[in-house]
Amino acid sequence: MIELYQLRYFLAVVETGSFTKAAERVYVTQPTLSAGIQKLEAALETKLFDRSSRRVFLTESGSRFVDRAKAILHQVSLAEAEMGDTDNPKILRFGVLMTIPADTVQQLLQPYLREEGGLVIELFEGTEQEILNRLDSGQVDIALTILRPGQKGKTVALYRDRYSLAIPAHHPLAEKKIIQPRDLADAPTIVRSRCELLSETSRFFTDHNVRPRLVYRTPQDERALMMVAAGIGFTTMPDQYTMEGVARLPMEGYDFERQIGLIWTGHHLSPERENLLSRFSMHAKSQLPDLAYKGSP
Repeated sequence: MIELYQLRYFLAVVETGSFTKAAERVYVTQPTLSAGIQKLEAALETKLFDRSSRRVFLTESGSRFVDRAKAILHQVSLAEAEMGDTDNPKILRFGVLMTIPADTVQQLLQPYLREEGGLVIELFEGTEQEILNRLDSGQVDIALTILRPGQKGKTVALYRDRYSLAIPAHHPLAEKKIIQPRDLADAPTIVRSRCELLSETSRFFTDHNVRPRLVYRTPQDERALMMVAAGIGFTTMPDQYTMEGVARLPMEGYDFERQIGLIWTGHHLSPERENLLSRFSMHAKSQLPDLAYKGSP
C-alpha cells in the first residue's frame, strides 16, 4: 500500500535532487526518508532513483511516476482545502522565491493581510525549481518568483532586478564607480549557495581568469549580506539587497538581471479562490512598482 508520506518523500527528493536535502525539507532523518522511498519502490515493484553515484537521478519509471505523485497530492490538497473552507474560505497558498528579500515579502503581505480580513496565508519558500514544482502539483496557488520567457501558466510581471557586487563599505574598492573583474583576484568571496546565477557567476570569473578565494558559503541571503557588512568578503546578489555598511556596485561585463512576478497555478480553482488571487495580483502591482530600477520597461 502506498502512503501519502512516501509520495511527499519522493517529490522532496525530486525537487532537491538530494536525499540529504530532501530529509531536511520534510523534517526527517535521512535513514527515515530512505526507508520511506524503499517502501514506495517495493509497493510499486520498481526502482525510482538511480543512487549508484554521488548524484541522484530518476529512473525511467521514476520519471513516469512524478506526474502521478503530484496529481495524487494535488487531489489531497484540494480535499483538505475544501474541508478547511468550511470554516475559513479565505486561504492563500503562497510560494516565495527564497532569493527575494524578506522585507520585500513583508512589504507585499502586511498591508494585504490588513485589507483581507480573516485571510490565512500558507507560505512556502523554496528555490525556483521547487516553486515551479509546487505550482505544477497544485500545492501552491500563486508564487512570487522569476518569470522566464515562455513561462507556463498565467503570469503578472512586477519588476526587474539587476545583479551586482556587494562589498564592505570600508573596502578601498567601494570608492570606485565600477569594478573590474581583475580587481577581485584572490579576494575573499562569500557564496550564496541558493543563487539562481551560481553557475553563470562561476563561469564569469573563470572566463576572466579570476579566482576569488572562498571564505564562506551560506543558503541564507540576509546572512551573506551581514557577513559582507562585517568585512568577511564580497558577494554578488540582486540589487534589492541593501544594508548599512555594504556598498552595491556594478561590475564590468556582469550584466545579469531577473524579471520578478507572479505565477498562478495551472490547476482548476474555485471562483472564490480565483477572485482572491485576482485581488492579490492587483495589490501586488500597486505595492511593488517602486522596486523597479530606472529604465525598466
